[in-house]
Amino acid sequence: MIRSAIFDLDGTLVDTAADLIAAMNAVAPRLDLPPLDPVEARAAAGRGGRGLMRHAAAKAGREITDDQVLAAYPAFLDAYEARIDATSRYFPGAEDAVEALLSAGWRVAICTNKPERLARLLIERLGGGARYHALLGADSLPVRKPDPRHLLVTIERAGGAPGRAVMIGDTETDLNAARAAGVPCALFSGGFSTTPLAALAPEAIFDRFAELPGLADRLVGPARAKG
Repeated sequence: MIRSAIFDLDGTLVDTAADLIAAMNAVAPRLDLPPLDPVEARAAAGRGGRGLMRHAAAKAGREITDDQVLAAYPAFLDAYEARIDATSRYFPGAEDAVEALLSAGWRVAICTNKPERLARLLIERLGGGARYHALLGADSLPVRKPDPRHLLVTIERAGGAPGRAVMIGDTETDLNAARAAGVPCALFSGGFSTTPLAALAPEAIFDRFAELPGLADRLVGPARAKG
């Protein structure tokens, strides 16, 4: 049976923090909020635009309503799209790990809570979009992570099966989706988690992408001979 490796995008494959925070700072004046510090807000980038707005309001000691967030969100998306690859890059070794998995016969896909159009745009700008057998974003289905259906449909569209798949992410959202789907999860320590990964107790934690192909083999099992 085909093995599949399903990656989160932001904070796992690609370091998008600076561009997400810059987009938030572009819309901060319309919310009457001060700009975020890129270093302090790095982990909050994993929550996306809405989460960054709420983080900025909390840092400023102000209340922000759901209606305010909803009204500002399109402007955030426009600001983000305008600089989507200004500084965002694959984490060191991530592309090599993906290529190693592909060479070993894995199906590789992306399951992200970023809007699908922007996820595809980012991957195409960074190159190598043809590597991925499937890409599902936050709006690809009526549900998104941590709902397991988001992950399960990604596995299916990649041509895999849950019993021979691994979720590779960086936050509790990825882990919870994997647990609900009955899929093992490896979390990247260099991502955007606000909770210590050891406290989340995933099946594996990795610090360098060079470790990932071996971890994936251990979590899913070796390739099975045909016939």
